[in-house]
Amino acid sequence: MGPLKGIKVVDMTTVLMGPYATQMLGDYGADVIKVESLDGDVTRLIGPMRHAGMGPVFLNTNRSKRSICLDLKKPAGREAVLRLLKDADVLVYNVRPQAMARLQLGYDVVAKINPRLVYAGVFGFGQDGPYAAKPAYDDLIQGATALPALMAQTGDGVPRYVPNALVDRIVGLAAVGAICASLVHRDRTGRGQRVDIPMFETMAGFVMGDHMGGLTYEPPLDKGGYARHLSRDRRPYKTSDGYLSVIVYNDKQWENFFKATGRDDLRADAMFATFAGRAANIDVVYAELARIFETRSTAEWIDLLTKADVPVMPMHDLASMLHDEHLEATGFFPVVNHPTEGPIRSMRVTATWSETEAEPVRLAPQLNEHGAEILREIGYSADEIDAMVRDGVTRSPPRNDDALVRP
Repeated sequence: MGPLKGIKVVDMTTVLMGPYATQMLGDYGADVIKVESLDGDVTRLIGPMRHAGMGPVFLNTNRSKRSICLDLKKPAGREAVLRLLKDADVLVYNVRPQAMARLQLGYDVVAKINPRLVYAGVFGFGQDGPYAAKPAYDDLIQGATALPALMAQTGDGVPRYVPNALVDRIVGLAAVGAICASLVHRDRTGRGQRVDIPMFETMAGFVMGDHMGGLTYEPPLDKGGYARHLSRDRRPYKTSDGYLSVIVYNDKQWENFFKATGRDDLRADAMFATFAGRAANIDVVYAELARIFETRSTAEWIDLLTKADVPVMPMHDLASMLHDEHLEATGFFPVVNHPTEGPIRSMRVTATWSETEAEPVRLAPQLNEHGAEILREIGYSADEIDAMVRDGVTRSPPRNDDALVRP
């Protein structure tokens, strides 16, 4: 009984950014209907898998949804989507608005059918600039918002992308907030609206929020950048037997650190004694910490710093994170039984509510698993559905033996 129970979302998104957003809406209780092409979302094909079309990227961004496949280039497919939208609360799409217009599914068309609809687009660029019609992907937006340049500055001088679909997930989160805010406005006024969530502008604000620095002022006071984040020594610290994530940040934490390590000499050093002194000499501070942490084992440091109330965490890799004691205690990675994929490791909904607790309502669907069910809900008869299958507008419902095991 999540907080969005009763909200109907038509999800016309693919890959990661849009599906991540709509999965969150589904986890929060919305009825999310994923409209796929006849070939399905391309992420069905990514990664190791037990059965064709059910790869891990798809499984982990498409739970809490029902799947229907439709050929939207055919009039009957478009008609089916319009029927879905008549009583929907939200439409989410992540193609360029020009593509929606070509499908005759632009906001001007859809709003006439359902003026209460929140019409949410997650795509590359704001529509009032010269990049409006450009394609966009995570890597492109990372590059355009200085992340590889920052990686080069703090590393070996070679620009690199962050090894995570950072843009897709951040913009997906921004989309969830924008959609929920639009639903509040709709409930107050009775009117839906178009809301655009552009990748470039969202990430420009995300990155520059930290790194605007002296560029905040006109004329600029410096070339921008947050010195602490840009220190080459801001990294997990090497211990005598591994690595550790530590941050000694405020004056209280530094006082505790001085006491725990017996470093009265640092307490008396102006570069270490005050927040201002540390900020002005951050490279020196981090380099000294690096030397200190090499003198003991990871376990010794975790015990010492925890007792001293200095923020410390283990540096996990992907496999060890699954066995973190906190995540194990909170049941963050439950193993659940997928109806076609068998036992799979899932992830909990991270937010909690005192009154409307949310949890995934279903696991990621096979392609068109709910197609006939959804079509019946919007008024199609069995004969009409059969005709749509024959005409290539949709596909037959999947059978469990349709998912062929890969060698």
